[in-house]
Amino acid sequence: MPMSRPRRNRVNAGVRGLVRETALGPQHLVLPLFVHEGPGAHPIASMPGHARLDLELLVQKSREALDLGVPAVALFPALADGLKNPRGTESLNASGLLQRAVRALKSALPELVVITDVALDPYSSDGHDGVVIDGRIDNDETVPLLAKMAVAQAAAGADVVAPSDMMDGRVAAIREALDEAGHTDVLICSYCVKYASGFYGPFRDALDSAPRAGDKKTYQMDPANVRECLREVRLDEQEGADWLMVKPGLPYADVIRAVREISELPVAAYHVSGEYAMLKAAAQNGWMDFDRCLLESLLCLRRAGADIIFTYGAIEAARLLKKA
Repeated sequence: MPMSRPRRNRVNAGVRGLVRETALGPQHLVLPLFVHEGPGAHPIASMPGHARLDLELLVQKSREALDLGVPAVALFPALADGLKNPRGTESLNASGLLQRAVRALKSALPELVVITDVALDPYSSDGHDGVVIDGRIDNDETVPLLAKMAVAQAAAGADVVAPSDMMDGRVAAIREALDEAGHTDVLICSYCVKYASGFYGPFRDALDSAPRAGDKKTYQMDPANVRECLREVRLDEQEGADWLMVKPGLPYADVIRAVREISELPVAAYHVSGEYAMLKAAAQNGWMDFDRCLLESLLCLRRAGADIIFTYGAIEAARLLKKA
């Protein structure tokens, strides 16, 4: 007979709760939302339960999340093609869609943490995160535009600006620009470890932001690499990042752990559109229990080392956690 019985620590729910190593709560979640000029909602076929929302519905959905304990939303604007150009200048429009969305949310829900995306792809006629010159994404032409974009978002009331572009040096440029404009309390969530992944498809459907030519492999990271991310982390820490983002989430749990082990900054993980869509599709076919697998997926990201999780399942998860 065995002298040591690990199963004793699993004997009932009370004991399991006492020895549980990892906690997951609504306070760890961020809800990404898509906003459009409207009116109403435009469902996203590849992301069941999600839609492009007009400003009124955006506020309603954000209030629903906040009431469930989800403290933050991340905004992504879906613009008409007529507003897009090679340098994404609509991103600087004080009366543009994203800036109006930020102001609407901060007016209606001042306690909500509003996170805004800093990258050219929603605004670019080329569909890239940076300026395309002679078929090449030009890093140094892009960085000043990103800094101006971040200032415009902060001026509208954003609490956190989140550069997702993967241009070199952009965190330092954004921090300097924010501070010079008086936005010293605005945080930077740097997508410092963002991979050139196939899991972004539904997101690009939602924004119609896929590259018009080429791909993003010259600026997003190679999925084969882990050591490379440590260099990205150290650089963004030095440049003034407040949070560090790893994207995607579950396929890169080892990367989240690697970042957690070398940094004292909060680590965010993005449970991306493809991960969410896979769970939905499997559940719709009766192959998996969506609720159980969603919570297990998010718990895995917490266990890997994520302090913050961006997930399209934030409201569903928060409801389940409230019942638990």
